[in-house]
Amino acid sequence: MNDEAQQTNGIEPASSAVERGPDVIKRFVKTLPGKPGVYRMYDAKGDVLYVGKARNLKNRVSNYTRIGGHTNRIVAMIANTASMEFVTTRTEPEALLLEANLIKRLKPRYNVILRDDKSFPYILIAKDHEAAQITKHRGARNRKGSYYGPFASAGSVNATINSLQKAFLLRSCSDSYYENRTRPCLLFQIKRCAAPCTGEISLEDYNELLSQAEAFLSGKSDAVKKQLAQQMEQASEDLDFERAAVYRDRISALSHVTASQGINPQGIEEADIFGLAQQGGQTCIQVFFIHAGQNWGARAYFPRADKSFEPQDVMAAFIAQFYDDKPVPRLLLLSDDVAEAELLADALSSKAGRKVELAVPQRGEKRELVDRARTNAREALGRRLADTSSQRKLLEGVQTVFGLDRLPRRIEVYDNSHIQGANAVGAMIVAGQEGFAKAHYRKFNIKTQMEGGGDDFAMMREVLTRRFSRLLKEYGERTGDADAEAGADDGDTSVGSWPDLLLIDGGKGQLSAVLEAMDELGVKGVAVAGISKGPDRDAGREQFHVKDKPPFMLEQRDPVLYYVQRLRDEAHRFAIGTHRAKRSRAMAVNPLDEIEGIGPGRKKALLKAFGSARAVSRASVSDLESVEGISKSLATAIYGHFHEGGH
Repeated sequence: MNDEAQQTNGIEPASSAVERGPDVIKRFVKTLPGKPGVYRMYDAKGDVLYVGKARNLKNRVSNYTRIGGHTNRIVAMIANTASMEFVTTRTEPEALLLEANLIKRLKPRYNVILRDDKSFPYILIAKDHEAAQITKHRGARNRKGSYYGPFASAGSVNATINSLQKAFLLRSCSDSYYENRTRPCLLFQIKRCAAPCTGEISLEDYNELLSQAEAFLSGKSDAVKKQLAQQMEQASEDLDFERAAVYRDRISALSHVTASQGINPQGIEEADIFGLAQQGGQTCIQVFFIHAGQNWGARAYFPRADKSFEPQDVMAAFIAQFYDDKPVPRLLLLSDDVAEAELLADALSSKAGRKVELAVPQRGEKRELVDRARTNAREALGRRLADTSSQRKLLEGVQTVFGLDRLPRRIEVYDNSHIQGANAVGAMIVAGQEGFAKAHYRKFNIKTQMEGGGDDFAMMREVLTRRFSRLLKEYGERTGDADAEAGADDGDTSVGSWPDLLLIDGGKGQLSAVLEAMDELGVKGVAVAGISKGPDRDAGREQFHVKDKPPFMLEQRDPVLYYVQRLRDEAHRFAIGTHRAKRSRAMAVNPLDEIEGIGPGRKKALLKAFGSARAVSRASVSDLESVEGISKSLATAIYGHFHEGGH
């Protein structure tokens, strides 16, 4: 699609006195073609405000030059527009798909944004080995085998694989583990694997189990159960009750798969079901995944959308972004009509390479399914609003305790981790009105050279200097208008970019180091507080340190104290995890990698000959030269790398 798209206008550079609004848009309209395409609106800083698509770019963009008839959202968007950019496409469905892709990637302020869009897991039956393996899979499908999904969550996949192992005894071990078995593993003992690795089952019989598993995952569960029931009856007639019990257990495992799925549609082979609920200015869309006649889980999404968007607009934008990087089923069942339903169906059909149908059922089983999806969406939204309300009360408490002039939108918490100064890392976690914002977490590899046990003050100073230098470079000085700086709408619960409060794990010394770093950078308007351990390092007796005030403590049962403890513990967890990962990588580095002329082949030969890098370092030149592929000059270079005095 992008190969066929054509760029027609670039962004005009913003000057110090930037012109904005309808007049800017009018200049672009004069040169626009009457073709399908996508347009982007930018503010004076070059940030994308909005991405839209049009059947006729000239006519669509002309609407923004008219005064009146717009919602407050559109009025604000037009007023902030300092430049625009356009891409033409061959057809309107192509424009819709490109629009969805750009929205997901750029996350414009005034669009509906699909959040928490993680990749979906699949069940993979890998067939690149004589005995096929069943495993969970994410990402590109570049491994030979059959893929089944998507499933709504890793939990759904794990539970299904667990039951399938009971029913079909397929191996889940890696190929290397399989090749090195001399006797069956524990999974064979607990009847979760047929153990083809040690010949407990022939490959022919194992492939029969594999065929049954694939039939079950392809929607032929009733046929598989019927076949197993017949085999169980035959075993009983032959008085082979042990074998009959095996078939009985396998039938029970398959029944558990379908029973635990909750929803088991009778007349739907493949469909995704969408239920939408709105309340309190927020939206929830619940998605059920029906594949191979089975329910493969559900997931709730909370797209970011301005209150002015109608439900049909939110649903249409959500679906277009949802399938930007996912396979599209043949049928989408919706609780609400969508804007431009026919256009959306054409775009999805073009993407899938076959007909895709969008339907809002009015009766029967399909109607019951979308009603259930809507009910789940309503309940999930209710829980989220309750959590948001509780979170807001905690943030109001934080505002009072630390004397903030407004409710904090973004709280940043910092911690360091190292062992005697080695593998030192800094960590930043972020929390806001929706709890921890893990997408905003950052880690810092400490560059400061430290002696002895390390200088925690210097580490914290470095981390804060790097963090705010970058923030100033990307967003400019903080003006005091936190919402504008964060790019947030009224009612938006995103954390933005500029913090309102910094929490530092440490006392007066740490606080002074941070304040000095921020003063040198000219950062103003950000509250800073240090948290130090209380007497005897008791949890609940922490002391808080703020500028120009004596240290203070909170009541042990104060909810704000518990909240701050959670923030500090999360920062500590993230810092420790980052440090351990860095230490593990450092331990995995082989000193032979640093020697020029030593590639994977020669390194393997050296390790095979001497057993370890340490043994290589102790070897003489003549011993090194005796290794295949190591010349005399290279042996001398290796010896010299480990011995300053040569040989």
